[in-house]
Amino acid sequence: MDPLRRSPSPGSTSSQPSSPRTPPCEMLGRQVGIEAVLDQLKIKAMKMGFEFNIMVVGQSGLGKSTMVNTLFKSKVWKPTLQGLGVPTPQTLQLQSVTHVIEEKGVKLKLTVTDTPGFGDQINNDKCWDPILGFINQQYERYLQEELLITRQRHIPDTRVHCCVYFVPPTGHCLRPLDIEFLQRLCRTVNVVPVIARADSLTIEEREAFRRRIQQNLKTHRIDVYPQQCLDEDVNDRVLNSKIRDRIPFAVVGADREHLVNGRCVLGRKTKWGIIEVENMAHCEFPLLRDLLIRSHLQDLKDITHNVHYENYRVSRLNASHALPRGPGWVNLAPAPGSAPAPPRPTRVRVRTRASSSPED
Repeated sequence: MDPLRRSPSPGSTSSQPSSPRTPPCEMLGRQVGIEAVLDQLKIKAMKMGFEFNIMVVGQSGLGKSTMVNTLFKSKVWKPTLQGLGVPTPQTLQLQSVTHVIEEKGVKLKLTVTDTPGFGDQINNDKCWDPILGFINQQYERYLQEELLITRQRHIPDTRVHCCVYFVPPTGHCLRPLDIEFLQRLCRTVNVVPVIARADSLTIEEREAFRRRIQQNLKTHRIDVYPQQCLDEDVNDRVLNSKIRDRIPFAVVGADREHLVNGRCVLGRKTKWGIIEVENMAHCEFPLLRDLLIRSHLQDLKDITHNVHYENYRVSRLNASHALPRGPGWVNLAPAPGSAPAPPRPTRVRVRTRASSSPED
């Protein structure tokens, strides 16, 4: 008989038998205080702050800079107007800017990367190479920090967590350039497509344009964020299914406030009225903001680290013989296909000599 299981005493008045599956700690009636771990994590996270790196890709004039400023309600990026005397850049030039945004004691280190010149040329052959090269370069920089023998306590994370792709409001379907670029981009980073300047389309045109884009994405097997194969549980599946049904979001950006019915709202003023950015009846900017910041920001970072960066790390470690070597680096094993056979363990014989034996 198990000594830990007590038999009911003869004088006991309890009619309910004790369950053998009930752990003894639940019978104490007191809490240990495990929920305090959440407070510890919150305090530590608020001290360290958060990092979020976002890239915006699209042709000039689609409101990328204005959209970023509207998203974080600050002058994160100053839009550059192409005047008559300013020539159009002949090559794609990536530009990054970093700001620290603080709200209610929470600090967010935001890095925005813009891609001026994308799709603005007559010949756009391989115009995606600088963008993909920049994304892989950030993966390589993080990998090199991980390979150091003496690593930093906190590795700076410059990897692109999300790429917002601006689709021109043509009202037809995705262009061949969009399809070709998205097929390559989705394998490397989380992509969230949006319909730029959606106020130039009517509601009927916008919905028809959205369905055509969704059909293009399905036909060409373009897996945008949130990826269906990465849904962890039923709740995520239900929420992400609703998001996938609304992607691409029809958005309008504005960084000026106007007075509407006695209240200040962000919007664009036209001759026939004011287009309110945060009004779901006018555009779907609130859905984009909730996805990127309020509900899926940490998930974007987790998928970047566990999926996209992991794929890059595995491919680089498989070709580890090409990695640079120097002081402070870990010598990695060669690729599995060319790895030499490990040496067999050898036996070491220890000779014991008597005091009378001659020396060797």
